[in-house]
Amino acid sequence: MSGSIPFYQKHHRHYDRGYRRKEMESTLSQYQASSSSSSSRYMAGSSSSVSSRSRGLKVSSHSGLEQSRLSPVPNRAKPTYLAVDKENQIIGYVVPIFRGSQEFVTGLSDTEEARVRDTAAYMARRDLFTSGVEMERSQISRKEAMRESAERISLNKRLHEHEEHFKRMNEDSLMHAPEFVIKPRSHTVWEKQCVRLHCTVTGWPEPRVVWYKNNVPIEPLANPGKYNLESKYSVHSLEINKCDFDDTAQYHASAMNSKGELSAFASIIVKRFKGEVDEYLPSPRHGPVSEYGINFETHIVDRFGVSFGREGETMSLGCTVIIYPTLHRYQPEVQWYKDDVLLSPSKWYNMHWSGDRATLTLTHLNKEDEGLYTLRVTTKSGYETYSAYIFVRDSDAEIEGAPGAPLDVRCLDVNKDYIIVTWKQPAVDGGNSILGYFVDRCEVGTTHWIQCNDTPVKFARFPVTGLVEGRSYIFRVRAVNKSGMSHPSRVSEPVAAMDPADRARMRGTSAPWTGQIIVTEEEPAEGVVPGRPLELQVTEATKNYVVLSWKPPGEKGLEGVMYYVEKCVSGTDSWQRVNTEIPVKSPRFALFDLAEGKSYSFRVRCCNSAGVGEPSNPTEAFTVGDKLDIPSAPGKVVPTRNTDTSVVVSWEASRDAKELVGYYIEGSIVGSHVWEPCNNKPVNVTRFICHGLMTGEKYVFRVRAVNAAGLSQFSPESEPVEVKAAIASPAPPFGISVLECVHDSMVLAWKQPTFIGGADITGYFVDYREVIDGLPGKWHEANIRAISERAYRVSDLKENMKYQFQVRAANMAGVGIPSLPSNTFLCEEWTIAVPGPPHDLQIREVRSDSLSLLWKPPVYQGRDPVNGFYIDIKEAEAPEEAWRGVNNKATEKTFMKIKNLKEGAVYVFRVRAQNKAGVGKTSDVTEPVPALTKPGTKEIVVDVDDDGVISLNFECCDLTPDSKFVWSKNYEDITDASRLTVETKGNKSKAVFNAPAEEDIGLYSCLVTHTDGASSSYDLSAEELKRLLVVSHEHKFPIIPLKSELAVEMLEKGKVRFWLQAEKISADAKVEYVFNDNLISQGEKYKMNFDKSSGIIEMVMDSLTPADEGTFTFQLKDGKATNQSSLVLIGDVFKELQKESEFQRKEWFRKQGPHFIEYLSYELTPECCVVLKCKVGNVKKETSAVWYKDGREIKSDEHLGFTEGVLKLEIAQISKKDAGVYEVVLKDDRGKDTSTLNLTDQGFKDLMNEVFSFIANSSTPLKITSTEKGIRLYTFVNFYTDLLQVTWHYKDSAISFSERIKSGVVGEQLWLQITEPTEKDTGKYAIEFHDGKGGLRRTVELSGQAFDDAFAEFQRLKAAAVAERGRARVAGGLPDVVTIQEGKALNLTCNISGDPSPEVTWLKNDREITSDDHIILKFESGKFASFTVTAVKTSDSGKYSILVKNKYGTESGDFTISVFIPDELESADLGVTSYWTDTEGNVEFGPNTPKEEMKTLITGREKQRRKQSVAKSPTEGTEESTKTRRKSKEPEEQKNKAPPPAAAPAETKPSDSEQNEDAKEDLTNKSETHE
Repeated sequence: MSGSIPFYQKHHRHYDRGYRRKEMESTLSQYQASSSSSSSRYMAGSSSSVSSRSRGLKVSSHSGLEQSRLSPVPNRAKPTYLAVDKENQIIGYVVPIFRGSQEFVTGLSDTEEARVRDTAAYMARRDLFTSGVEMERSQISRKEAMRESAERISLNKRLHEHEEHFKRMNEDSLMHAPEFVIKPRSHTVWEKQCVRLHCTVTGWPEPRVVWYKNNVPIEPLANPGKYNLESKYSVHSLEINKCDFDDTAQYHASAMNSKGELSAFASIIVKRFKGEVDEYLPSPRHGPVSEYGINFETHIVDRFGVSFGREGETMSLGCTVIIYPTLHRYQPEVQWYKDDVLLSPSKWYNMHWSGDRATLTLTHLNKEDEGLYTLRVTTKSGYETYSAYIFVRDSDAEIEGAPGAPLDVRCLDVNKDYIIVTWKQPAVDGGNSILGYFVDRCEVGTTHWIQCNDTPVKFARFPVTGLVEGRSYIFRVRAVNKSGMSHPSRVSEPVAAMDPADRARMRGTSAPWTGQIIVTEEEPAEGVVPGRPLELQVTEATKNYVVLSWKPPGEKGLEGVMYYVEKCVSGTDSWQRVNTEIPVKSPRFALFDLAEGKSYSFRVRCCNSAGVGEPSNPTEAFTVGDKLDIPSAPGKVVPTRNTDTSVVVSWEASRDAKELVGYYIEGSIVGSHVWEPCNNKPVNVTRFICHGLMTGEKYVFRVRAVNAAGLSQFSPESEPVEVKAAIASPAPPFGISVLECVHDSMVLAWKQPTFIGGADITGYFVDYREVIDGLPGKWHEANIRAISERAYRVSDLKENMKYQFQVRAANMAGVGIPSLPSNTFLCEEWTIAVPGPPHDLQIREVRSDSLSLLWKPPVYQGRDPVNGFYIDIKEAEAPEEAWRGVNNKATEKTFMKIKNLKEGAVYVFRVRAQNKAGVGKTSDVTEPVPALTKPGTKEIVVDVDDDGVISLNFECCDLTPDSKFVWSKNYEDITDASRLTVETKGNKSKAVFNAPAEEDIGLYSCLVTHTDGASSSYDLSAEELKRLLVVSHEHKFPIIPLKSELAVEMLEKGKVRFWLQAEKISADAKVEYVFNDNLISQGEKYKMNFDKSSGIIEMVMDSLTPADEGTFTFQLKDGKATNQSSLVLIGDVFKELQKESEFQRKEWFRKQGPHFIEYLSYELTPECCVVLKCKVGNVKKETSAVWYKDGREIKSDEHLGFTEGVLKLEIAQISKKDAGVYEVVLKDDRGKDTSTLNLTDQGFKDLMNEVFSFIANSSTPLKITSTEKGIRLYTFVNFYTDLLQVTWHYKDSAISFSERIKSGVVGEQLWLQITEPTEKDTGKYAIEFHDGKGGLRRTVELSGQAFDDAFAEFQRLKAAAVAERGRARVAGGLPDVVTIQEGKALNLTCNISGDPSPEVTWLKNDREITSDDHIILKFESGKFASFTVTAVKTSDSGKYSILVKNKYGTESGDFTISVFIPDELESADLGVTSYWTDTEGNVEFGPNTPKEEMKTLITGREKQRRKQSVAKSPTEGTEESTKTRRKSKEPEEQKNKAPPPAAAPAETKPSDSEQNEDAKEDLTNKSETHE
């Protein structure tokens, strides 16, 4: 572990307080010398003394930085916090204590001495410590340390102001050459780690800093994502991402201004992991493993590509990993990364390693999952990686036009009752701007989400208050626009609401090596009023809220400190406490509902059980508003071609953007005006590859920036760019071999590069070099001009010398990099008798079962000419012994179609040449090729057009703009253009034979360049050519095609029509009509017609006579095309035709009057009604249609219309009485026609069977329900009739019904009731419908869970019914309001129900009252409760309630008594609803009593009658006049078991009729008052 990097150095900014400007250091030294009296108190001892008390560890002062010459004391040791052992091996670290931060000081143990040491006095006397003089340490109070810190800060501020003032006053005197205050330092890192070089540069004017690698300027745009340069506040940094071996180099930063230039150097060494024992390695394996001393080769194949998913989906990424050699127990380390961050298994990520395949499953996609995913496979010999980008689109919105879900919800600044929730805005706003966001919280362990804000917030940050200390929460965010609400975001990680110091203690601050550091706190002091809070400031500000933060008071150990926050409007002295009810526990507070644009000041008070402390110093006047502006629009957008489906988009960053989150990119097809997001997760770079584009389309792009304040305006649109592969220089050739060698030259061959760069290769360049004693010399050019062939003779070589060669390919983009040096070849003349190796093997026309192999003959022929070739084949993974020959007899051709391949297998091939001396050397082996037919593959199609022209046609679906069709014969270029003409249009190419003949016989092939091997061939043999010539002749001398031959058909009146139809015919076509070899023409007997547009030729005869027996022929001619068709009418055929003609003639006459086109029949409607119908024709207004049943006319109220020619008689609900013989008679002055339908016996039975079948098919599946009596099985039908026969079955046996098991019909529901079911009733039930055929049966299984659920519901309903019947109720009788005169008696009675008899309690103003002489309360017979006031007094006014209760529930009834004095109430109409009572307080009549009756009653009783008012004012609105006076309370278990019975609506006033009936009842009883 000695070489590991401590965690705190990984993000170290390389800033040390010892590096300061010379002027500041000089002034500080003077200040320190003048304060020697106080400095002696702060001396803390040497670093060695500290290390002696750090648990036996030695604290080294090695900083890794060169001693700075700018330090005022040159020998000063740089501060460090590394802990080393006696061998100077790093084993831990020491936590520094900063006196300016209360959070770090709190909790240090008292045994640690001199906690505050880095003061001005300590720096002034550090030379005393380095010399070994140890001084006595003194303890100082925290207040003195804070005072000294404040003085030092004040001094630094004055120095800074003085320096800035000097710069402004005398700028020219400050101009000086650049100086490196902090130089970059060297680093040693592991592969795939990131490293950052820093330097601080001074100078005036401000220097320009350029970074170099091995003296070559670093250009970040040339290596996107590799380098990141930053320059802020004179601190310049170079960040190198994912270091590899090529990054091992010397780097230097060059600073330059008008006064000069200066450079500073640093080195970076990148190491590869070699297998040292590390805690992150896999656990030791058991058993012998012999991987040591073996070099593993790792290959990642079958890779996942750029993928697209939607939120909510599941996606799996997988690669096959091949490790050679294979050891039984050896397993590599397989890791997955997202955006260079190591992934761990979680509910979002599942990782699986099967031994040869690594899989990462994203269980529930969210936009947070979008990014670059990397698979890293590490062995002891190194590692291999593969990466691809995953895009996640928004899921479909529930409401059209709603925005996408926010993403990346995080929790910051967590305290006891306060958390700041942040998120990122979505890329999709649904077409309408987002109005804001709602934040929801949910306590961990529950599923109840609570919305935290009432109104949407536009700021992507929100403080959540009101949390319960110690509980954990998760959060989510939803976006809203005017169309609706988005889906919620992915929930945040759980976070506990607690003090940060408590969280740190619970989690433990553990060092990488030394273990856990325990931080304690002194005992709390009770009864002490806390002091003032410190450092109050506004940390977060928007127009919706303001967040304050402060530090606890300096005195620690105070018991239960909480805080009150106060605000004051600027310009006033009125302080208002914000949290008046409950003080806050956290040193954070969010204020809402502040007036935007108004200025406020804030202060905070501490409080505990001892009292409230003094307020803190108020903040500066603060104006409410957004302090973070929306970023400016990005600058120019530049798209560049990348691949066939992607484009690289670069843009200028937003200027002066604060707290930038990233950028969203959108693309649009030119002219569509439809913009689609290219990324759904903001990217924080200015270059992005947009995938998933359509090849060949032109796109424009735009970008906008996003921060917490919102999204910027869009950048200007980019220039259009066509989506196509970018042109690049080709990859290097490979497979260099020697084809021939003489004493001073060699013929070389090589293979075409695997990547040609998107453009045709224009040539190759060959280099050679001598190799002497194994040491290669200098490269020399073999050719100056590019060569187009992949074979070249290198001349002017030295005999018996050894050479190496390299080849470079060139295209229009330039010359590519050279190939790897070839093997070393000896230049000596070949004398062998057999031929050399064939070369330039090519594979074309790959299919699932075949392919074509091409090659070129060897350059070296041997002693005799080459007379044939042998082809060998084997599967790619098979051993060398698996080579087998394809052909037993040598072929003289330089190509061969290899058949009978196994689909999906991967093959390699080689070729050998032979001459009379024998078989020569084998060629180089081809690249492996799988036997698969690629999707969209087309074959060459031969075609003969109308003019007889023969052509070969080939279509390619994968055509690129640079693709070309190349035709060849026998795989050789076609040089004789007189034989073949090639025409290409779009993605189709045609090769036309000008004059097909025997010399055109051969194998024709077509290759499409710049595709993935699109090619096909066609073998034009002698037999095929002969066939094509025949077809060509038929096209040259055509026959008119006929759709139909000559035919005959009958027309009305018995006319006979002869006709035929030609396929296609021109306007110049002619026809001749022949009968028995004699031409016939138009006349009285024959009527001819020739419709050239449709090709129909016809001849019509009025009738047939015996003389018309014979052969009819139509002869056609259209240009050079001819045809004819004949029809023979002789013997029985003619006689049958003549008979049919006579019948049709008679039938025509019948149809001159009213007649039936379709005779009487029946059909069933969807409502199961039987409709008798027939279709009639040739009717008129006077035509009558009469229906008869069994000879009796049927009277119908419907008007019989003939507009549609259909007569109908509907039988709504058919029964036995509808059986009979039905008849319809049509009649008018032209004639009569009759149609009959027999619906008796079998006819009626067949009809009813159809009705039964219809009812059965309309039945619903048999279902189970529960009632309070038992379990019911039921089905519904669309129609029911008593004639329907159904049978219920139990376990395939008919059910015998009893009192416990019954069946019945309610409406269209057929049911089976099982009363008080038991386990014996479980099983299979069925209902069978009988329809005279097979019938229909519906079944249901009443067992298992179905029975348990139904039985449980039955028990619940049964208990609920019992409870509902016995629940206590106030049945009625109480008014809402009683207005009564003082001194009168009042008697109210209401009905009470409930079993067991309920308890009755009376309340006045929600307090219980008891019966006495004044108020008499009675409850009689368990049913009637009476309320009597003997003499009403004004003190009796108030709200009264009756409360009834038993074990099944509680219910109450409310009424109000209003007592008035007679002098205060005039007899005028007060606009109220009144009730008149007698002297006893009983109601006599109400507002609906007739006036005559009221006058009689008033006259009869004179002044003894007093008017009492029980009223509701119409102006009381929807509060008192519509408020219900009866409340029902039930036990929770009763509510869950059964719903309460329906009650009358609480907000409905009684109708006039109801009030009238109530008044009559009041006058009768004289004892109750009803509303």
